[in-house]
Amino acid sequence: MERPGPSYWLTRLVFLRALGFIYLVAFLSLSQQLRGLIGAQGLLPASLYLRHVEQELGSGWPSLAGLPTLFWASTSDAFMQAMSWMGLGMALAVVGGFANSVLLAALWALYLSFVHIGQIFYGYGWEILLLETGFLAIFLCPPLRIGLLPRRTPPPAAVIWLLRWVLFRVMLGAGLIKLRGDPCWRDLTCLMFHYETQPLPNPLSWALHQMPPWFHQMGALWNHFVELVVPFGLLGPRRVRTVAGLLQAAFQITLILSGNLSWLNWLTLALCIACFDDRALSRLFPPGLRARVAELGELRPGRARKVVTWTLVGGVVLLSVNPVANMLSGNQIMNTSFDRFHLVNTYGAFGSVGRERDEIVLQGTADEEVGDGSHWVDYEFPCKPGDVNRRPCVIAPYQVRLDWQIWFAAMSDSRSHPWLVHLAFKLLQGDEQALGLMASNPFPNGPPHAIRAELYRYEFTRRGENGWWKRRRIEPWLPPLTLEDPTLGAFLRRHGWLE
Repeated sequence: MERPGPSYWLTRLVFLRALGFIYLVAFLSLSQQLRGLIGAQGLLPASLYLRHVEQELGSGWPSLAGLPTLFWASTSDAFMQAMSWMGLGMALAVVGGFANSVLLAALWALYLSFVHIGQIFYGYGWEILLLETGFLAIFLCPPLRIGLLPRRTPPPAAVIWLLRWVLFRVMLGAGLIKLRGDPCWRDLTCLMFHYETQPLPNPLSWALHQMPPWFHQMGALWNHFVELVVPFGLLGPRRVRTVAGLLQAAFQITLILSGNLSWLNWLTLALCIACFDDRALSRLFPPGLRARVAELGELRPGRARKVVTWTLVGGVVLLSVNPVANMLSGNQIMNTSFDRFHLVNTYGAFGSVGRERDEIVLQGTADEEVGDGSHWVDYEFPCKPGDVNRRPCVIAPYQVRLDWQIWFAAMSDSRSHPWLVHLAFKLLQGDEQALGLMASNPFPNGPPHAIRAELYRYEFTRRGENGWWKRRRIEPWLPPLTLEDPTLGAFLRRHGWLE
């Protein structure tokens, strides 16, 4: 008798709940920060951005086709906030096991809409990874039925294979960009710097940075093995694929423990679930559920569902041409979409690793006369290094977007990051939305008279030294600004931030 093929009832059950959790974190992060970042009075207002798009593409259908987003209807704070809470509610339903294609399609379309108006604050690789994964999940679910194990809609094996294809590209893309990028990946020294210079270190990052060179060299070799060799096992036979999935999951857990990379590693860990069928996962579940899955295992998708699934497969194959060509190219780029809906993307991480950590420190003073004797007070951000005695944060998978963006800003001058001047202006006004993005308000009795930005070089302390960091000033990054400064007003008007 022919042995039946693998079934994926438990795979779907676990994967959808994991994906629902990622959506939950994404919409929670969005709901807490959207007013300060892209709201009507935010640092980069979505309304202003859509006006620029409309001027460039033309009003009506050209703009909607060029930038698909629900927020052409309205960019009011109330509407955007309501949509973020709606997304949060739908994500909770998926976590609870109430998932179908309609719900997953609504989540995907809503998050796509936010990504398209989020500008630089939503330009990260995990945004498009969530959108690509979320789109495939639509076809993994029953169309309308809601339940943990809907009897009439078995999970299509082809969609499971497409999820493995996503995982393959994520990992191999990350490995290739490293080999082609920073030479320290080839001489195995990158991890001697990475834990200290990554965007948002955590306490374990400090401990790992103290380890001897051989430890970091072994870590780099492990990284190359998992990203360059193991991905091919993801597309292999069952036993090889199971081992490859376990290795990938172990690797993602080490990355989660060693830093705060938002939900990138959490979502990649969720994709690892697609490497395991019901037989592999059944030992994690109680006997009653295992017996029920065994009864369902013989069911296969109907004809209509097969047509939809294989249409999806054909579309993904066609859209994979550019991402694969990019991976094979000597000029590989990372974290890029080749279609406006982010359906099949190219990925990569840490193609280059900083050797030193520079941080922009915003400082304010209440002194009316600004000079050499002025008393400057630092603004603290929720997670990025500031106070040298403050313990590094543990915040992933939640993302503090302003902290991330300032890490990038420290690599260039203020002309490349006008939004930071806008932030300084809002802090001079004592703007509540801007202050809500900070860890605290150092001027509770009224906004400061002047604000400046200084560039500092941060280093982890060594064992036995006080504090977590030590720092030294390098140079001014932004000169002192006051509300009376005419050049500040002209700058803001030029960018449309001041009438």
